[in-house]
Amino acid sequence: MTTPDPLLETVEQDTGPSPQWSVLWLHGLGADGHDFAPIAPELVRPGWPALRFVFPHAPVRAVTINNGVRMRAWYDIVGMDFPTRADSAGIEESLVQVDALIEREHARGIAPERLLLAGFSQGGAIILSAGLRRQVPLAGLIALSTYLPGASQAASQLASKATAQPVFMAHGAGDPVIPLVHAEQSARALGDMGFDVAWHRYPMAHQVCAEEIRDLGDWMERRFAL
Repeated sequence: MTTPDPLLETVEQDTGPSPQWSVLWLHGLGADGHDFAPIAPELVRPGWPALRFVFPHAPVRAVTINNGVRMRAWYDIVGMDFPTRADSAGIEESLVQVDALIEREHARGIAPERLLLAGFSQGGAIILSAGLRRQVPLAGLIALSTYLPGASQAASQLASKATAQPVFMAHGAGDPVIPLVHAEQSARALGDMGFDVAWHRYPMAHQVCAEEIRDLGDWMERRFAL
């Protein structure tokens, strides 16, 4: 599905008529909105409310650490040092685009408290950054194989009601792309700020595994029950 300007193009899947909830899911570096679409049927369980999965395509931009090659990316990665690697201007641009998609879901009848914001790797970094600033809390944040950019300064960006959003955070113990220590530091930073963080570690690399999908499904089911 293609959305009109200024919205990003998206891939969408409804699990039933008249969706009652939305899951806005951001892909990782170099992928696109199709990347996580196959996970939706594996994740959805009988008895859940009808969901709308929205998988946006990130803009195409030059990525510095990949020799300037242009690819879909939520922000430029300017170096290997985690505290400073993320291009802040690119993050800000992506946050505006994510907010626009959240507003479109609201216009389509999905209130913020029935929207889950999910992301993998670079996409997860954006959803955590977005979650910090939410004045109107969402139903929850799902951060997979990712980290919080600028975690040491994150508290200065924290909105007053943001910590009402529960967080599901999962990572591979052998992740060579985003080493586990950076994810653990981010989870601790979120917890210190007052977020309810469900932290999970799996024996995997930079990927998603069946156990993770099962645990995420359990967590989502608790959100729907509320």
